[in-house]
Amino acid sequence: MALEIKLLSLIDIDIESSFLVLGRNMGVRTRIPTFGFLILGGEEPILVDTGASHAEIMQRLGMTGYVTEEMELENQLAKYDLAPSDIRWILHTHLHIDHAGQDETFPVSTTVVINRRELEFSVSGLMGEQYPAEYVKHLIDRLHTPGALRLLDLELSGPEEIIPGVWCEAAGGHTEGSMNVLVETKQGRACICGDVIYDIQNQIVEPLYQILEVEPQPTGNHATTKREEKAAVKRALQNAFVLPVHDYPAPSQTGAVVGMDFLPHDVLVPSGV
Repeated sequence: MALEIKLLSLIDIDIESSFLVLGRNMGVRTRIPTFGFLILGGEEPILVDTGASHAEIMQRLGMTGYVTEEMELENQLAKYDLAPSDIRWILHTHLHIDHAGQDETFPVSTTVVINRRELEFSVSGLMGEQYPAEYVKHLIDRLHTPGALRLLDLELSGPEEIIPGVWCEAAGGHTEGSMNVLVETKQGRACICGDVIYDIQNQIVEPLYQILEVEPQPTGNHATTKREEKAAVKRALQNAFVLPVHDYPAPSQTGAVVGMDFLPHDVLVPSGV
């Protein structure tokens, strides 16, 4: 089944540059997009990540968030004639402050899907306010509501299929429970990789301070080892396209990015690539 993926622009964030790419422009602020991904073409729509709960919550991490009226989740979905109640599945790459903040917008008939290890990690305290209490408490409510939450064990079970053409796999980097969402499209398999990749240009195309062949630069925000972080990037690049949450999609081949096709917010995979 060939599916389509649409980019939803949910929040822009003003952030310290070395948070994104380890060692880059320390102390210099930069603004980045934050996307959700709408998967269409199956029997029911799927949403990957829901953004931050509101712009001001980013101040808990010393960051500044910007959400225009157009970027409000309901308005982004309305561009495709959808409302929150139309979404059957929410898949979370992970549960950080800018990824899982609007789950309560959706009814309990929308099943939220996460890797079990990510829920465990969110309450460990190891990354502090990157996992806001209100996000976690909402998921605990879903945990005790029939059908509202689905927990995967990807690092033990291997990839799991959600619908034909959509799989979840353990990412192996960024957080202990991060997962990739793999989607079959007409142009090949796309990998929605969350924050395993922040910045395609400076981590992969021209990786900062790296001299080895095909050696990605780690981010400045990872809870795994640097080796695991590098391996997670290499795993994501084994697909036809990579889709980070904070950068635009890019095609990949033989473990490397082969083009930088920055796309409009309403189109994921460019035709003819």
